[in-house]
Amino acid sequence: MSDRIGMAADVGASALRVGWFLGVNWLMEREAARHGASRSYKPTRPTPSRAELLQDLRALILADGQAVRDGLYPPIEMRAGMAAEHLGRLRSMLRDLPTTIERREVNDTESARSAVDEAEGLPEYFTQDFHFQSGGYLTAESARLYDVQVETLFYGSAILMRRAVLSAVCRAVQGHDQRRLSLVDVACGTGRLLREIRRALPAIRLTGVDLSQAYLDEARAHLGRLRAAQLLAANAEELPFADASQDIATCVFLYHELPPEVRRRVTSEIARVLKPGGTLVFMDSLQMGDRPDWDGLLEAFPVRFHEPYYRHYTIDDIDSQFREAGLQPTETRLAFLSKVVVCRKAA
Repeated sequence: MSDRIGMAADVGASALRVGWFLGVNWLMEREAARHGASRSYKPTRPTPSRAELLQDLRALILADGQAVRDGLYPPIEMRAGMAAEHLGRLRSMLRDLPTTIERREVNDTESARSAVDEAEGLPEYFTQDFHFQSGGYLTAESARLYDVQVETLFYGSAILMRRAVLSAVCRAVQGHDQRRLSLVDVACGTGRLLREIRRALPAIRLTGVDLSQAYLDEARAHLGRLRAAQLLAANAEELPFADASQDIATCVFLYHELPPEVRRRVTSEIARVLKPGGTLVFMDSLQMGDRPDWDGLLEAFPVRFHEPYYRHYTIDDIDSQFREAGLQPTETRLAFLSKVVVCRKAA
């Protein structure tokens, strides 16, 4: 049955969200300039206009609404208390901005490593300040601010891009008893995708894996009163699962933050733990040539933000990497500044 009311509610909520974060983005840029931010870069490749970006974002909003209309998953939620919680995090982000700018100006990416207890035993590539954010991915305050920072950067579209992953997951589950299926979200972070999956698929056996205990704690809080997911502190290079034990794996915005050789080990691990016929739903940034007129954005991003492995990611042959590990790409779809690749492991 077509849910046109749900679609209207979803599209309306998404449009309001994007409008709000466009304003927050403007405010952050103004405050950054006021605090003396000077790091700018003029790309040599083409870049889209603001109007082109917003037109593509409108298409993403509509696609999400159509998935709601077709009954794939529920509309974007509006929970009691969300506004107050968001405003508190926004104030904290504004307070943290001067410190972030100071580190960016001198290219200081060491605040994560100063959190000695949290950094102990973790791979060196992980214990640095990605995006110059305070505490890197290791502190509770970083976990608290991460999502408002990302949504501000991407005009409120991060949740919509994740829901493009949710769409592929729900299609993979169709025709199956979800109670008999296991799904692992590799590098689950603060659990935003986990919550979307749990809302759409309340009975699926759900696990999130991440290197950061602070981010797992935030994910647990974010799941709230929904049915719990198993949350494991583990390295994606050595996933804590038996061979052929998972029906579905998701992996969102991880690969561009991995050194090339680590990227390949993680791909092999995902292939190892998937059952024959299992599905990987992968999402990450666009790569060079996916949208040639947008390549300048990809060129500028690692210059403006601390992303030491991003440039290599943008030119890496991800599809060949999947095939070499036994994962056959069956669908590739662009979703604003990201792309979704769905792979199937040979039966």
